[in-house]
Amino acid sequence: MIDGPYFVLVVMGVLGTGLVAGVFCAFSTFVMRGLAALPPAQGVAAMNAINVSAVRPAFMAVFAGSAVLCAVIAVVTFVLWPEEGTVELLVGSALYLFGSFGLTMLANVPRNDALLRLDPGTPEATAYWPTYVREWTMWNHVRAIASGAAALAYVLALT
Repeated sequence: MIDGPYFVLVVMGVLGTGLVAGVFCAFSTFVMRGLAALPPAQGVAAMNAINVSAVRPAFMAVFAGSAVLCAVIAVVTFVLWPEEGTVELLVGSALYLFGSFGLTMLANVPRNDALLRLDPGTPEATAYWPTYVREWTMWNHVRAIASGAAALAYVLALT
């Protein structure tokens, strides 16, 4: 049974990865659909504003803090190698670190940076917008599933 400070770490991991899964789920299920329904210039401008606003302490504390927690949980799991929950803890950590945090850096952030370089009213922005929405949303679905699965794996480790 996981207990003491280790238990607290895992519960914090559940909360952090679950919160991030919720944010990503919201984007996949209605935010991106709403932005895609706008004229391209408005959608580009709105998404650029969202992307700039996302890199603020409130979201970054949960998003990056969860990555740190997952890394700590993985290290502690390797050191302690508990009799129960080891696989779930390592799978949960890997899902979040690679499927959510890592994928963000490799797939979503480069697309955000490319969009930010475009002036919303230009033909280039209008041409790129449908591709951006499709690709960004596809990778966001993966991030949402990975984050939710990480939270579930941590919960299973606690049971």
